[in-house]
Amino acid sequence: MKKSRGILSLILIAAVIAFLGVTTAHGLNSKGMGAAKNINLGLDLEGGVSITYEAVGETPSDEDMKDTVYKLQRRVEEYSTEAQAYQVGDNRVGIEIPGVQDANEILEELGQPGSLYFIKHLDSEGNENYSVNAEGTGYELTKTIDELQADGSIVLTGSEVESASAGSFADQTTGATEYAVELKLNEEGTAAFATATEEAYNNGQDSIAIYYDGDLISVPSVNAVIKNGEATISGNMTYEEADSIASTIRIGGLNVELKEISSEVVGAQLGQEAVSTSLLAGVIGLVIVCLFMCWVYLLPGFAASLALIIYTELVLVLLNAFDITLTLPGIAGIILGIGMAVDANVIIFARVKEELTDGMSVHAALKAGFHKALSAIIDGNVTTLIAAAVLWFRGSGTVRGFAQTLALGIVVSMFTALVITRLIIYAFYAIGIRSEKVYGRKLKKRKPIDFLGKRKAFFALSIVLCLSGFVGMGINHARGIGAMNYSLDFVGGTSTNVTFDKEYTLDEIDSMMIPDLEKITDDPNIQVQTVKGTNQVVFKTQSQDLEKREAFANYMEENYGVAATDIHTENISSTVSSEMRTDAVVAVIIATVCMLLYIWFRFKDIRFASSAVIALVHDVLVVLAFYVIARVSVGNTFIACMLTIVGYSINATIVIFDRIREERKLHSKEDLKELVNRCITQTLTRSIYTNLTTFIMVVALFVLGVSSIKEFASPLMVGIACGAYTSVCITGALWYVMRKRTDGLTEKKKH
Repeated sequence: MKKSRGILSLILIAAVIAFLGVTTAHGLNSKGMGAAKNINLGLDLEGGVSITYEAVGETPSDEDMKDTVYKLQRRVEEYSTEAQAYQVGDNRVGIEIPGVQDANEILEELGQPGSLYFIKHLDSEGNENYSVNAEGTGYELTKTIDELQADGSIVLTGSEVESASAGSFADQTTGATEYAVELKLNEEGTAAFATATEEAYNNGQDSIAIYYDGDLISVPSVNAVIKNGEATISGNMTYEEADSIASTIRIGGLNVELKEISSEVVGAQLGQEAVSTSLLAGVIGLVIVCLFMCWVYLLPGFAASLALIIYTELVLVLLNAFDITLTLPGIAGIILGIGMAVDANVIIFARVKEELTDGMSVHAALKAGFHKALSAIIDGNVTTLIAAAVLWFRGSGTVRGFAQTLALGIVVSMFTALVITRLIIYAFYAIGIRSEKVYGRKLKKRKPIDFLGKRKAFFALSIVLCLSGFVGMGINHARGIGAMNYSLDFVGGTSTNVTFDKEYTLDEIDSMMIPDLEKITDDPNIQVQTVKGTNQVVFKTQSQDLEKREAFANYMEENYGVAATDIHTENISSTVSSEMRTDAVVAVIIATVCMLLYIWFRFKDIRFASSAVIALVHDVLVVLAFYVIARVSVGNTFIACMLTIVGYSINATIVIFDRIREERKLHSKEDLKELVNRCITQTLTRSIYTNLTTFIMVVALFVLGVSSIKEFASPLMVGIACGAYTSVCITGALWYVMRKRTDGLTEKKKH
């Protein structure tokens, strides 16, 4: 790179930092300008719409209610991955959708959850079940639903529709784009629909109407016999019309007919202090990490710091671009991502220092450092990206929201490390900063540490740590306090609506009431929401018995003059349903298998992949043990924490394995034990530094954050420390043991 290009590159980088900084900063001010203006915020940060539905008729079974809640959860996720659906009492469903201020708008779009039917045009005697209305503007039924059910004219109900979505296709004659509704039926529905479409098709391509909540929403003609359970409703419709029909079909596919009984706009669950302290933690952590990088890596560290600032600004801009909903755990995840983004830079510059120590020139060392670090960076990030992709496709709710943020962070961090950092460091070199002294202190030749010689002690310690969680669960269960400290997100609880004589802000409630209420309810994680335009406040706690409910009411009467008639209490189900938990577990298992296959493919050795996955499971079990022993609340942040460990744990392992793979090609005849010890020792500083920078960010969160953030940060600190221990002390030793034993078996077979 020429000097003029170097100067131009640095000016460009400064301009990009300034532009992104101004854009982001303006987005956070009172005028609401810039990229941050439209970042979708979750219920905890901004509030949204709360809607309550009630089952029509008799009280449904528990199974039907659970199925209804789950289907509604998947439906409302189209508005936000952080939307929630949960059971209230025996026959009600509560829905909360963040970032919306107009309840009527949501009710119109969401639709009234009623009964959905697919109806034949003609009954068994040839009489019409529906016909054109008197005005000629549409169709209307000629019989009641009960009559249609009695004579067998109903082909399908909504419960037999697995999915419905709007799609597009090109007209075969004109080539124009047309829109349609694509349906997928379950096994029972497929068989019934095949029979009905064959009958309609043979009857002059007759129609089958779709009836929902009192109206015929579509009357499509049958142009073919549909035997595979996948149908398309097409016609002269816009995308919005197709999407509306698809949405109506999805919401009608419930086992329980619902009616809306209340809707309101609720305020944020967390006060402004929670947001400001988290942002302050991010800024402090970022400054400390940048100073650390400059101290350790000198000029390259400064280049990495500039790239890190661009990373942070880009993430904020892209949150808006991709409509990702940001919650407080999401902010924590981004702040954690800042620490993780340093990882690639540390890998590169650790390599540069090694090359300088071996006597290379600055330019050659930079070139070799970026080249040799490339495979480790790509493999480490791709494995995590695989996990994010699987979590997105297989997960639901907060799991999908986490996957979005994780994937965004990975892609942006790779771009800033491999493109921005490279551009900056070569620009510095081009303008004449070429002294070895500013590109990193030369390393002292370190004698390999005998990690493998201590492997039995490490393995024994790891087994004890992993089993301690299960032992703790047994002890906790025997004590009658529950195996783990599940929050209402997991096990449900009690929702108490209190009407005060004046309107209280969330910060006032947090400072004046919550400390006392935590003692009364014996719940350190009370969720609070204000209802906008009223004096009502909703307190969500773990399940409260009659004695605690009375103590709650007495406290409100004695301290705030609230009458018993102004306090309404209901039981609510968990916001993380059993189906969502199953989705999360299945997603993690599939992600783990996919990561194993990728590592196997890249390293051409199943033992590398097996060791990496065992280490990942080890880290998850150790963090689980911390939750059990420390009695940290298990809620939505638990899922985010475990998923973070899954995504983060694999990176350090990949770096060590990448070095072992590289050294084995160069020194194939070296004693295997000595080679592994040398590789672990060579990457030891890098393992410590990357974990330390991430640890710094999480410590800042823990020190400055509110209680919900502390509950996210404390297990993460354990996970990061455990990840450092695992990568250095366990993974290389595991691979070595597997290698020696499998090689030994091969030798025996030869003999």
